[in-house]
Amino acid sequence: MKVMILAAGRGERMRPLTDAVPKPLLEAGGKPLIVHLIEQLARAGFRELVINHSHLGEKIVQYLGDGSRYQVRIGYSHEPEGLETGGGIFKALSLIDTDPFMVVNGDIWTNYPFGRLPSQLSGLAHLVLVDNPPQHPQGDFVLRDQQVFAEGEPRLTFSGIGVYARALFAKCQAGKFPLAPLLRAAMAQNLVSGEHYTGRWQDVGTPQRLQTLDRELRPIPNDAE
Repeated sequence: MKVMILAAGRGERMRPLTDAVPKPLLEAGGKPLIVHLIEQLARAGFRELVINHSHLGEKIVQYLGDGSRYQVRIGYSHEPEGLETGGGIFKALSLIDTDPFMVVNGDIWTNYPFGRLPSQLSGLAHLVLVDNPPQHPQGDFVLRDQQVFAEGEPRLTFSGIGVYARALFAKCQAGKFPLAPLLRAAMAQNLVSGEHYTGRWQDVGTPQRLQTLDRELRPIPNDAE
């Protein structure tokens, strides 16, 4: 599967850090968030990536280049203005030649094993859900018998990791629009599968959470002899 990394967000909650640095290039453990993701994807065998960008996007292109130093190939989808998740994916479809394809948020850190995602879908989407973090206690969706639903309890949080069929976007038009309504419409037709991942996952959405992750990822120095 080809993989799209979402990297076009403005990162308002990360200001002032994102006034000069695009959110995916903020570092944790001495490495940009997006590089952690790219290296994990490469280790799992995913070599063809597409990255969308908008705010300070040229810095992402300059930093990552064609991806060869990470043993991947990167194509870029530039958005003059942010198109939200749905619009951004739709614009990038011309660069994505697999069906289905994977999409990953560029502002998460996780040790999720990407290689276990399904390469074929029986419906329109497959979502990875996680336990609700403190900043999002109400969750997003319900997982029942490996199917995802928009209503019900208990609720889990969408991790930002998903596999999508191109048909999910068949009725879309170019422009700015969110992804969630497309997913909810597919859920209403029982066309969204899912899984509950209980390993490490962090939405790095604020400077405080970035600092916490940075401390966790930095190696503990050996005591001086």
